[in-house]
Amino acid sequence: MLNRITLPVTPFMQNCSLIWCSATNKAALIDPGGETERLLAAINERGLTLERIILTHGHLDHVGGTGELKANTGVPVEGPGKQDAYWIDGLAQQVQMFGFDPVPGFTPDRWLNAGDTVTVGEEVLDVYHCPGHTPGHMVLLHQAQRLAFVGDVLFQGSIGRTDFPGGSHEQLIDSIKHTLLPLGDDITFVPGHGPESTFGHERLNNPFLR
Repeated sequence: MLNRITLPVTPFMQNCSLIWCSATNKAALIDPGGETERLLAAINERGLTLERIILTHGHLDHVGGTGELKANTGVPVEGPGKQDAYWIDGLAQQVQMFGFDPVPGFTPDRWLNAGDTVTVGEEVLDVYHCPGHTPGHMVLLHQAQRLAFVGDVLFQGSIGRTDFPGGSHEQLIDSIKHTLLPLGDDITFVPGHGPESTFGHERLNNPFLR
C-alpha cells in the first residue's frame, strides 16, 4: 500500500507530498519546495528511508529544497521532463524573481517522459506528460489507489498559471481534458497548492473546464 501525507511548505504553501510503501518503509518526496529540516523530520518520525525525490516541474516553489536534500541524503532526483531544464538551470534567477533566499542548484539524475514509471519501494507510479503550466510538467498516478499528484496543472476550482515563460493556456487545457480527465472521475488528486479534489468534481464544476 502507498501511504502519504501532505506537508505544505514555504510562504507559497506548496503541497509537498511524503509518500511511502508500507511493505518496505521506503519513501519519496514529491516536490520538496523548501523547509528541508521539517521534511526530513517527518521522514525520521515515521521510521522511513528516503529513496528518491520526484519533481513534477521546475518552478522554485516546487524544487527549492531539492539541492539541499540531495546533498544531505545522496538520493536520486527523478523528473521533471527535460523541457523544464531551463527552469532548473535558472534557479538563481528564480530566487531573485520570487524573493527567496539562495538555494543550492542540482541536476536531476533522471528526466522523466510520458509512459515512464517511478517506484517507491514496491509501489509504482505511472508518469504522464501534461505541459501548459511548464513545458516539461509531469503528473504521477498510483493506479491501484486511484491517486494522482498533479503539481500545478489542476486545482480545486482552478487551473495552473500559464503566464510564465514556456506556459501555454491552450496546451494546459488540452493536457487536462485529453490526458488527465480520461483517467477517470474517481481519481483523487493532490494539487501543488490548496485542497484535494477529484477529476470528476473538477470536470463538472471547474469553471475553466466548461
